[in-house]
Amino acid sequence: MELNIALLPGDGIGPEVVGQAVKVVDAVAGKFGHKVNWTFGLTGAAAIDAVGDPYPESTHAICMAADAVLFGAIGHPRYDNDPKAPVRPEQGLLKMRKQLGLFANVRPTFTFPSLIDNSPLKRERIEGTDLIILRELTGGIYFGERGRKDGGDTAFDTCTYTRDEVKRLAKLGFEMAMGRRKKLCCVDKANVLESSRLWRETVQDMEKDFPEVEVSYEFVDAVAMRLVQWPSAYDVLITENLFGDILTDEASVISGSMGLMPSASIGVHTSLFEPIHGSYPQAAGKDIANPLATVLSAAMLFEDAFGLKEEAALIRAVVNKSLAEGIVTEDLAGKGKAYKTSEVGDWLASQVSLLEEATTTAAQ
Repeated sequence: MELNIALLPGDGIGPEVVGQAVKVVDAVAGKFGHKVNWTFGLTGAAAIDAVGDPYPESTHAICMAADAVLFGAIGHPRYDNDPKAPVRPEQGLLKMRKQLGLFANVRPTFTFPSLIDNSPLKRERIEGTDLIILRELTGGIYFGERGRKDGGDTAFDTCTYTRDEVKRLAKLGFEMAMGRRKKLCCVDKANVLESSRLWRETVQDMEKDFPEVEVSYEFVDAVAMRLVQWPSAYDVLITENLFGDILTDEASVISGSMGLMPSASIGVHTSLFEPIHGSYPQAAGKDIANPLATVLSAAMLFEDAFGLKEEAALIRAVVNKSLAEGIVTEDLAGKGKAYKTSEVGDWLASQVSLLEEATTTAAQ
């Protein structure tokens, strides 16, 4: 198969971790006889520096022509520390989501047997956790009307949703639940927010189309509490943009490291795959960042964008082997040896040819 992939490393540690994922993807493609066509695009602060636009039209054209996008991270302290900056890297991310129609962020949360004690949560609370948070990406407060009034002393951000936006995401959530444990939780704040009441009534109207799915409705503050108390109780959760942004970061600590969690953004035109961590500028250029989340995002890319499940399972098996054997970066090394980002990538790629077949024990 010929795989046309847009490569958007972005800012901070993005180029370093994406570089390791490229090594693994190329090794897997070679093993299975696929041809990968990588096309590089600028985004984020790097794109502002080069052309003054965090998501230039040339990058958008590259993404539109690709079968999938492998993305690193966006963000730079130069802009984080300047609230009056006229152009910001994050504007490129929002623009990319809107123009590519990336309406659903899929964030799996699971535990690794060899790292379960790395989590700040007790083993008995997190064992067996295997959930997906489905976050709506193109609506809500991030895209609503915003501004200042009263001479700049009052600020407002408007949370707006249409029924069609909710239905589109909820349908994907129902379908995912059908392929898993058939449990769906709609996360909202319907006791206070009118937009949440729209979410709840829309999902309630859809229940009849998926009679096998057990649906629950929970307020976001209750879910935030239960995620650290008993995360294994959840299967698929659907929620709006702001709530999803917060809950997915909270859920990431269950695994023991934000550097382990992949994600996918499902789009109308194409889909994007990225690690959930940010640009981590403090580590940029030091060859110490954990590349495993990006490598696992590449596994999602193989499976979700191309339907290549065996290739995806092989990547997950190789990652599991690296964790079990301690071939990890400093954030996971503990008292053991800390490997460089590039060394982990080289080791993962080398193992692809050594593992004859992927095992079903690979990470979710």
